[in-house]
Amino acid sequence: MSKIQTQSLAKKLKELPLGNSVKAFLDYLAIEAGLSPNTILGYGRDLKAFSEYCGENNVSTPAQITPPVVHKYLKILTQDDKAEASIKRGLVAIKMLLRFERLMGHIEDDCTAILEGPKLWQRLPTVCSRHHVFKLLQTPQPDEPYYLRDKAMLELLYAAGMRASELAGLKIKDCNVNVGYLRLFGKGNKERIVPIGKAAIEAIEKYLTDQRPKLEKTFSQDYLLLSRTGRKLGRIELWRLVKKYALRAGLGDRVTVHTLRHSFATHLLSGGADLRAVQDMLGHVDIATTQIYTHVDADRLRSVHKKFHPRG
Repeated sequence: MSKIQTQSLAKKLKELPLGNSVKAFLDYLAIEAGLSPNTILGYGRDLKAFSEYCGENNVSTPAQITPPVVHKYLKILTQDDKAEASIKRGLVAIKMLLRFERLMGHIEDDCTAILEGPKLWQRLPTVCSRHHVFKLLQTPQPDEPYYLRDKAMLELLYAAGMRASELAGLKIKDCNVNVGYLRLFGKGNKERIVPIGKAAIEAIEKYLTDQRPKLEKTFSQDYLLLSRTGRKLGRIELWRLVKKYALRAGLGDRVTVHTLRHSFATHLLSGGADLRAVQDMLGHVDIATTQIYTHVDADRLRSVHKKFHPRG
């Protein structure tokens, strides 16, 4: 969350009846809970919208937020054709705010247990086949000015299954190419160690030797991937580059950074990797989040069915 976004949100919240409560809650998430800036910004936007609704309906204190108030708000979101995922995310933000208010002693009763949101269909993630991933990895060409950097970028995303924000924040000191491990900092700044293979190691070494020194400036710090101006490649720039190469490879516009993360997990599981190990490498807190990838690999399911079913 940039300073401009933070200041803009704080200014808007200040004008709302529940603004001070929401601001205190967001500060708690940042300082005490250690959530990522993007997560906090998301909660802030959802609670700003809820605060505006409360202001229009004479709800000016957390103690006045009752289940009927919340249910009416959710009904309005539904009538406005908001996506089910957006409605559920907004409800989670409201529940967390109310729990925080009870923790602070500002309200006595916790009504969050009886607040229910829409039931969501579990959406299976978009996954590329091994052939398509390898095709994507070969898309950057040696005669292009940032070939080594972009090659390293793609190899790392698939080798470690990392998020865009994790790669953007990756520093040289967190890359142990001798042993073949990365130190990543995920959501909530939680640290994890992820192994990488020979292809990614070679790509990093070539980039560090032949290109990064030409991009590095005094303000580059220790970040691994740098832009043409010497600044670290941001999350949005990484998404744009992956999109560019996916289109060039003929994979369409649905392939993103997260697609490579999904493909990483699915290909590991289809190769026989332990679910717990994949959970650790992805940085998932709940193994149920990782289990979704067991439903994605249709080829593996087909082979199991053919091998073991009497009429397979």
